[in-house]
Amino acid sequence: MPLEQTNLVDHVPVSAAGTSAAPAAEERDAAAPAPAPVPVRMPDHRSADPPTLLTAHGCWYPSANPTGEQVAFICDRSGVPQLWSGPARGDGAHVLDGDPDPVTEVSWSPDGRWIAYTSAPGGGEHTRVLVVRPDGTGRQVLAGAEPGSSAHLGCWTRDGTALAVTVAQPSASGSEHTGAGHLAADADGAPAAPGAKAPGVAWPERGGPATLLGAGAANRASADQDPGQIPNRAQVPDLGQVRDPGQVRGGGLAAYLVDPDGAHAPVLLYAEEGAASLRVCDTSPDGGLALVRRGPRGRREALVLDTASGRTTFSLHVADGDPWIGRFSADARTVWLRSDTDREFAALLKVRLDEEGAGRAVSVAAERDGSALDLLSVPDHGRWALLAWNAHGATELESVGLPLADEDDGVGPRHRPVLPHEVVTRIAPLERGGLFAALAGSRRRPGIWELDQGLVPARAGWSARDEDAVPPGRPPVRPVPLRCRARDGLTLGGWYYRAPGRDPGRPAPCVIHLHGGPEEQERPVFSPLYHELLGRGLDVFAPDVRGSSGWGRSFVDADLGAGRFAAIDDVADCAAHVVALGYADPVRLGVMGRSYGGYLTMASLVWHPDLFRAGVAVCGMSDFATFFAGTEPWIAQSATAKYGHPEHDRELLRALSPMSRVDQLRAPVLAVHGEHDTNVPPTESEQFVRAARERGVSARQLTLRNEGHEFLRADNRRLYRRAAADWLERYLDPHPAT
Repeated sequence: MPLEQTNLVDHVPVSAAGTSAAPAAEERDAAAPAPAPVPVRMPDHRSADPPTLLTAHGCWYPSANPTGEQVAFICDRSGVPQLWSGPARGDGAHVLDGDPDPVTEVSWSPDGRWIAYTSAPGGGEHTRVLVVRPDGTGRQVLAGAEPGSSAHLGCWTRDGTALAVTVAQPSASGSEHTGAGHLAADADGAPAAPGAKAPGVAWPERGGPATLLGAGAANRASADQDPGQIPNRAQVPDLGQVRDPGQVRGGGLAAYLVDPDGAHAPVLLYAEEGAASLRVCDTSPDGGLALVRRGPRGRREALVLDTASGRTTFSLHVADGDPWIGRFSADARTVWLRSDTDREFAALLKVRLDEEGAGRAVSVAAERDGSALDLLSVPDHGRWALLAWNAHGATELESVGLPLADEDDGVGPRHRPVLPHEVVTRIAPLERGGLFAALAGSRRRPGIWELDQGLVPARAGWSARDEDAVPPGRPPVRPVPLRCRARDGLTLGGWYYRAPGRDPGRPAPCVIHLHGGPEEQERPVFSPLYHELLGRGLDVFAPDVRGSSGWGRSFVDADLGAGRFAAIDDVADCAAHVVALGYADPVRLGVMGRSYGGYLTMASLVWHPDLFRAGVAVCGMSDFATFFAGTEPWIAQSATAKYGHPEHDRELLRALSPMSRVDQLRAPVLAVHGEHDTNVPPTESEQFVRAARERGVSARQLTLRNEGHEFLRADNRRLYRRAAADWLERYLDPHPAT
């Protein structure tokens, strides 16, 4: 889309009636969008490739050049995720950015001249978007170079002349945000007053207590429903209502088109103050329309924008999970969306548009009973699509033809390859046919495989071999699926890992591991952490408690509001289930988890103090008041839809906070946190550890340097795994004296 065809610098959201929704004069300064990014040229990377530190390395997030002969990807063979490039067939891969900042996303431009990627300086949450030539020259930061700012990758325009980026309003201080602040050495560790918030933050208005999302009982998980058997409502959704997303103070997100060649100034596409998320997923071939994903968790929506006027012509609820929600057809008269609107499981929807971009009809093009559409990828020509379905944690991949006639609703012939591993995490289609897929499995590290036009998979030569997944002498463990019932009758899922050499008839020490999100899902992929625990003689049970994805929208919503108390009880019920099966020893149970799983670990230790002998809480929230006060504005906005309103629901949030019951803590706890975590500030771990020590409970904290909410550096990941395993081995005693 040539930049000179747009005129969006003064864009503001419009109302449903199509009239300007510009703020009043006295509010304009406060409602100004995040400033346009200023590209910064960086030194070219010309040094030799870094040494291979990890034989069992991972490769993921592939993006191919237009011919499909070269692939850019992320690889951690040097100990940190970096940008690499290599031939589709062959093993001559080389690094394109040798900086130590972890890389998180990659996108090769449609014209083949640039590779865009996102990196996280210091491993923190403030990311920046860069571009580099395929030969490693011309490297520059397109967005996120300003102190205190953050930027996220969007799509390329179809002709490759511009890249969409989302930028966040810089911090109020205008300085580099390198952490949410640690407790001072003489701090008393007391939580902030209920409802406390950071200066300048105003929360969106929402009345009453947090409640389940969706209308009617059909959207709710009842006590006697199996998460895998909740009926999938097949009615065609109504057309989305075009509406103003509203102006909410406290941080802002703005999407710009940026020319990496520098011939044109950045152009504002869309801005929203107080936004929870914002990503430009596609532009139409003529540049007249843009597809934007916005909204908080559980309330994501797709917007179709008229780029000439900034007017929203169509909106529809879309599924959580992968942010790349859909694409326009080649004639821009259809938009394909991955959506769970009015249904339990995400499906492929076809939205027919008129000449103005307004929705004329919405129909279901492809769906599966009991399985959600995880990933959707459509090449520019739009003749076919790649669909990745989530079947109880494993992936079923298929290629389908897309109808060209406007009146056809379904999809064409389906082709389903046999995959060598269980889970697909990213799909990169090729215009000529075939694809590159990032695969993960219970017995291998992440790797990239090419599937030719016949969908026959072949491992890329620069991906680690399956047999190199773990050091010799300790084969990886294949987990077995388990189903159990919570005390209110809701069926829960999970995966059980048995330590090698363990007598199957003898109860073993067991660690209940809780994933983050809470909307994440436990899937059968190789986990170095689990492998470390299993090598110490500890079994692992990794459940999906209510709130997890993969089991339907009602199951995800079942932990909202006061339902979070039931999610805490789910942890205890899962532990009781593996004890009843004879797998786990009831007096040698541990619990651990990261992010939301870290919160749930602390909550389980104080709500069920006599059940677990030890816990490891990683990047967890200990008090919702201090969490909301210290996290990033856009994260806080999204979290209100999941946990509750920091002001209106303050009593509920206080009751749900582990700090409110820390007097009940009995088990020793290890807290682990990244020093640059601005998602869940390190103070959340520090105040819980301090309160535990004041009450005579053994507690320690491990702070990982140059890490944020995710631990991305090999040395830190190894340190974390060993510290956690040492702690749990010490208290669960997997090898007692005879």
